[in-house]
Amino acid sequence: MSAAQCESALAHGYALAEALEGNLLGFGEMGIGNTTSAAAIMHKLTGLPLADCVGAGTGLDANGVRHKEAVIGAAVALHQGVAAPLDVLATFGGLEIAMMAGAMLKAAQRRMVLLIDGFIVSSALLVAARLQPAVLDYCVFAHCSGEHGHAQLLRQLGGRPLLQLGMRLGEGTGAALALPLVQAAANFLTEMATFESAAVSDRAARA
Repeated sequence: MSAAQCESALAHGYALAEALEGNLLGFGEMGIGNTTSAAAIMHKLTGLPLADCVGAGTGLDANGVRHKEAVIGAAVALHQGVAAPLDVLATFGGLEIAMMAGAMLKAAQRRMVLLIDGFIVSSALLVAARLQPAVLDYCVFAHCSGEHGHAQLLRQLGGRPLLQLGMRLGEGTGAALALPLVQAAANFLTEMATFESAAVSDRAARA
């Protein structure tokens, strides 16, 4: 992307999150080739070895993963001077990653819960967090996918996934499955009776 295209995609994400109602926004994606972009972003913004970031995506064999790593390595070498988060996003990311990053920043600004899905969504969050670290305060991490690199990326983000079901890329399914857990947790916090409200006596004895 050009810098202008990147800024436009971010702005579209801002506008989308601004227009939505509710207090929670779940993130998912579908695409071809965007684990390549996500791995490149992860490598550039975390400094982790490229081999720790590159996975099979939609099902590459070992030779395919090696080729993928070589292609990303060549791109990184070509753009070795790129370091700032927005520059990394524009150089290695896609429009969908940029839009998600923008939507995350706006949703956090609106104090919404951000329900984070798989590897590619997490790479968008990585960009958003490098721009505004406080965005992480609003995140709930739905699951850890089977994509190589996602577990390490979650550790970089300080994320503890609610689910580990061996799903591949997620594509929003992890967020959808985790949503009832988030709703249940909110209900426990806001609706569960206390000993006092339930008129429970001899609390110490019952404990």
